Amino acid sequence: MSTPDPATDLRVYFAAERTLLAWVRTGITVMAFGFVIARFGLFLRYVAHDPGLLPARGLSPILGAGMVWLGVLAMVGGTLQYQLFCRRLAGSERPPRIAVGFGLVIAWALAMTGLLLGIVLLR
Repeated sequence: MSTPDPATDLRVYFAAERTLLAWVRTGITVMAFGFVIARFGLFLRYVAHDPGLLPARGLSPILGAGMVWLGVLAMVGGTLQYQLFCRRLAGSERPPRIAVGFGLVIAWALAMTGLLLGIVLLR
């Protein structure tokens, strides 16, 4: 059994891609948790049968938006790290006919969506 040549070992690229996906999952999870925190005040008012069901004011929208932006930060950091790593790879270290940009487009789109969600939660 021969060991793979480290210069052409595709496992390095796939490990970097899995790491990007882990950062994206982490970012989405933290953003979703932030959304729940931001809307928790509204839920409490609903449960208390408050007739004035206005969007919650106070600390929960601020904390929720902060968590959403923390998730965006995690996603952006992981995406930038992946981009820098892929730039350092030689052509032989990338799998043939694989679009490196697809995962990046999804990650950046989710990060921009998270930024907008954080802004909307503060309104």
